[in-house]
Amino acid sequence: MEWSEELAGGLLRAAPDAILVLDGDLIVLANDRAEQMYGWPAAELVGQSVEKLLTPDSRAIQPERRRLVRKEPPGSIGRIVTTARRRDGTEFPVESSTTLVDTAQGRLAVAVVRDITERRRAEQEKDRLRAEAQVHRDRRLESLGQLAGGIAHDFNNMLGMVLNYAGFVIEEAESPDPDAALIASDARQVIRAGRRGTELTHQLLAFARREVVRPQPVDLNALITRSRGLLAGTAGPRTELILRLEDGLPTVVCDPGQIEQLLVNLALNARDAMPGGGTLTIDTGLSGGRVRLRVRDSGTGMPAEVAERAFEPFYTTKGSAEGSGLGLATVYGIVTQAGGEVLLTSEVGVGTTVTALLPAGAAPGVADEPAEPGTLGARGETLLVVEDEDALRDVAGRILTAAGYRVLSAESGPRALEVAARHEGGIDLLVSDVVMPGMLGKELAERLVDARPGTPVLFMSGYAHPVLASRGTLDPGVTLLEKPFTADELLTAVRRRLDG
Repeated sequence: MEWSEELAGGLLRAAPDAILVLDGDLIVLANDRAEQMYGWPAAELVGQSVEKLLTPDSRAIQPERRRLVRKEPPGSIGRIVTTARRRDGTEFPVESSTTLVDTAQGRLAVAVVRDITERRRAEQEKDRLRAEAQVHRDRRLESLGQLAGGIAHDFNNMLGMVLNYAGFVIEEAESPDPDAALIASDARQVIRAGRRGTELTHQLLAFARREVVRPQPVDLNALITRSRGLLAGTAGPRTELILRLEDGLPTVVCDPGQIEQLLVNLALNARDAMPGGGTLTIDTGLSGGRVRLRVRDSGTGMPAEVAERAFEPFYTTKGSAEGSGLGLATVYGIVTQAGGEVLLTSEVGVGTTVTALLPAGAAPGVADEPAEPGTLGARGETLLVVEDEDALRDVAGRILTAAGYRVLSAESGPRALEVAARHEGGIDLLVSDVVMPGMLGKELAERLVDARPGTPVLFMSGYAHPVLASRGTLDPGVTLLEKPFTADELLTAVRRRLDG
């Protein structure tokens, strides 16, 4: 019927896939999409053998398809994924489904063919991304294992020193004729190990961008100039220190102590890379609107595979006695926490260059130093000390009581609120740990200040993230004493907070 032929022709033209009608291997009908897909005019396809459109791969399955066409009843004989060939000889992936139709002229096969090039490309891209993600996961796990192993190694060494030298102190103190000088010497070794642990903790926090940052406008050139003697001593007597500082640089808003730590770490690395001596050049300038700090040594340099991993924590090619592998990781953490970018280039036999690009601030200026308190002693004040670690709570209490303060203590936030509620007098200062089970120090402070308005708060913490604002700075109005602290540091922080 005329309308049926017209409808069939319209459907063939509208079909999104190529349609080939085959009588045996002969093409008897091809739609417009087949013309576009294969590059042959539809009129030229008709009468041609389907072999013209096949590749070696698709020809290999033709005998089985012919057998199915002859033997199977009318209906679909399944879907296959193979390849096809265009008129210009290029091959492309296709998905083909074939349906058998019996007519008065005999059996015909209707093949619907879809170009799956984009699908295959998307699958390959998905596989590539999946493989990359797996590599990144493996690298992260490797880095975490490296980090855990490095921490365990260094802290075990320090704990070994603490335990053994503390044992020597007890042994000598309990001897019939204790040697005070030997006890003091061994105690100093305990303190030395403790300070090394403190330094390692700060390095880890700096790498993780969890170190407490006290930013201020810093004249980078002035800071480097002031640190020249320290850096020269760190780099060693065989190293020539060269400073090339561009005049008129804007300030950078950062923690000056962290920038000094960055410079010292790079000077240490340079010394290790130049055992026979060399040059260490520090230069500053502007680069793309940012302040550039560049540190270059003339040392042994690094191969590409080492340079690629240089900022990973505890990754080091040195012996365990030569370094912890945290120097460059700390540099990375300091720069990124300051909102900057750090780059490293290195060539074996030529040297290594580390470049820090820091956000520029205003014109050079000098930050005011906080005034030192006149005295660290008490003036009749009552302090509420809250610390979940019993030994540390006892240490803080002993230091503050010896200085003349009246000390109330509690091991948790809820207990501290109970102590405060029962105390009939005033509480002049809350001294609280930040991270405690059950109630964080921040919540305790809020609830205590609600009950006793105007009570000042001094936080203590070795991990202050819960009271930090963005980029590691302290929330407005928050005062923090970082653990571990000495007696003088605790008394100074308490006096400053009480004095407002």
